[in-house]
Amino acid sequence: MHRSRLCSLMIDCHADDLGEAARFWSQALGRPIKEGADPAQEKYVGLVTHDDEPVIELQQVPHPSRVHLDIESDDIEAEVRRLEALGAKRIEAIRTWVVMEAPTGHRFCVVRPQRGEIGAHANEWE
Repeated sequence: MHRSRLCSLMIDCHADDLGEAARFWSQALGRPIKEGADPAQEKYVGLVTHDDEPVIELQQVPHPSRVHLDIESDDIEAEVRRLEALGAKRIEAIRTWVVMEAPTGHRFCVVRPQRGEIGAHANEWE
C-alpha cells in the first residue's frame, strides 16, 4: 500500500527574470513571495500558502511557459507504476522526482512528500 495526494501547482516560467514573474504571480494570487528567496538568483521561488493549500512555486524553465501539477507520494515508484497503468508515460527521472505525461499530453511530476508526512486526506492505493 502507498499513499498520494495533490501537492503543488508549479508555474513554469520561460523568462529571463524570475523575480518579475514572481512579483506578478504574487500579486495576482494574493500570496507573498517566501522570505529569503532571491528570485534573481534562484531557479525556484515559492509563494506563501497555508498548510491546507497546495504549494505554489515558480520555476525557471527552458520550455514554453505552462502550469503543471505535482503529486506527492510516500512511494514514488509505486505511484509511477500506478499512473503508468492508467495510461501515463514516464518521461524522465530527475534527482528525487519523476516527470510524467498524462494521456492528454499534460506534464506532471511525482515527488516525495513536501510538507512532512502525508496526512489524512491522502489517497490510499494497493
